Amino acid sequence: MKQPVLDLDQFLPYRLSVLSNTISGVLADAYSNRYGLTMPEWRVMAILGRFPGSYAAEVAERGAMDKVAVSRAVSRLLEAGRIRRRFADADRRRSILELSDEGWDIYRKIAPVVLSYEAELLAGLDPSERRQLDRLLRRLAIKARESAPPEVG
Repeated sequence: MKQPVLDLDQFLPYRLSVLSNTISGVLADAYSNRYGLTMPEWRVMAILGRFPGSYAAEVAERGAMDKVAVSRAVSRLLEAGRIRRRFADADRRRSILELSDEGWDIYRKIAPVVLSYEAELLAGLDPSERRQLDRLLRRLAIKARESAPPEVG
């Protein structure tokens, strides 16, 4: 019996991963050289810029990030003075995170750069293609969350 061939160039998860890594790498070059931020650190800052006062677990969930990666990024950002932490009144194990003044300054410098890059990427699509891409990505994200993980035998 002929074994199925996994053509990575046609395999959606691989293609999305390569695209994501390519885009993230280009953006990381911009902010890591100037501000010494890693991808996880910028992602934490970007999430806190949009959702101030989040718990670390919320940051991990919103960014689809590993909790250990978030914890490391949070530790480095706290040490660098780019975020602040305060403890929830009821539960001192849960800390509320927000950008510090320095963090906001960096965020305000990086956000326009990454938004400009996004606009450049999307410039090759007309408005209806952009809406269609958005709809398709939302549907794929929902389906991916709903689907059971495949069993490997």
